[in-house]
Amino acid sequence: MLGLKSVTVIMVMVEFLDVGLNILSKAAMKKGMSDFVFVVYANALALFVLLPSSFFFYRRRTYPPLSWSFICKLFLVSFMSSSAQLLRFIGINYSSPTMASAMIDLMPAFTFILAVITGMEILDLRITSRQAKCIGTVVSISGALMLTLYKGLPLIRADASHNKLISLQLLLSSQTNWFIGGIVLAFQSFLLAMMHITETWVIRDYPAVLMVATIRCIFVTIQSAAISLITVKGLNAWKLKPDIELIAIGYNATFEVMLRTGIHLWALNIKGPVYVAMFKPLGLVMALFVGVLFLGDTLYLGRLLGAAITVVGFYAVIWGKAQEEKEKAQNDQTGSFESFPQSEAEPLLPKHCKQGTEEKSLARHHLSSS
Repeated sequence: MLGLKSVTVIMVMVEFLDVGLNILSKAAMKKGMSDFVFVVYANALALFVLLPSSFFFYRRRTYPPLSWSFICKLFLVSFMSSSAQLLRFIGINYSSPTMASAMIDLMPAFTFILAVITGMEILDLRITSRQAKCIGTVVSISGALMLTLYKGLPLIRADASHNKLISLQLLLSSQTNWFIGGIVLAFQSFLLAMMHITETWVIRDYPAVLMVATIRCIFVTIQSAAISLITVKGLNAWKLKPDIELIAIGYNATFEVMLRTGIHLWALNIKGPVYVAMFKPLGLVMALFVGVLFLGDTLYLGRLLGAAITVVGFYAVIWGKAQEEKEKAQNDQTGSFESFPQSEAEPLLPKHCKQGTEEKSLARHHLSSS
């Protein structure tokens, strides 16, 4: 099994790919593509790859039998995923993408609370590793909120040409209902946290990642298609153009639906939901530096400080997780030693050796007496 460092590197790479998806999807939306149609096409394309892959992979391998309880849990996970996407778009319409980014930062906190309630995490502040995880979670969320909501003084100004193409003012809405939008987006974050908890139950009961990802993709495709048919009016919205739209759909299907879902399920199984949720604020830090380095965004002092605070909190959580695994390994090792009791009733010498020793001592006793 891979260690914590290897899993962390893989998760960081996934978040970096997610930043690329946000850039491509934003460009596709500017072309007039519907958000709902985009989700349907991406999941449908991924399904065309996942179905034959699952068939060939499990053709000569045994996998756990499918049960109705497993199917119902996976349908619930898919429904929460589709509903979260719908709530995100509704919340953005009421508020702004900036508010959406701020509310998604609450997902690690919701995940941590639900993990403690369900027993996946133990809240024992007397142990140093768990202190680090709790404090790191709070610090990381605070830094992400600061990165999203506070600008401060500009440090690196963007070029005017870049500002025309990618303006931060487009993230703000002039006519918004911030209260309703905030409530909707906060519920979306809570729904995503519940999804992580339920996914952890599913993948630990049924540890076949490819099969789970395939069935989940089937449900999400059907559910998102049903939602799109209700919300999207007109057939023109379903027409694809051979430009950035196709590239964004292909990228989303490959890296978001297939690769990211599979890696998240795998990480949920071996590391737990809180560990996976902690990478969401780190994705905001990556998006900040990608925007400054490649898209010409302005770097502000407040966002730089928020990014630094987020990284410190993230490192504290990872350090606490590493210490927790060391403590678990030491406890397992101690338990293995304690499983072999050494007492007078159970000596280390085998029984036949003990009998031979007793016979020799009796023989020497008879010789001395004679």
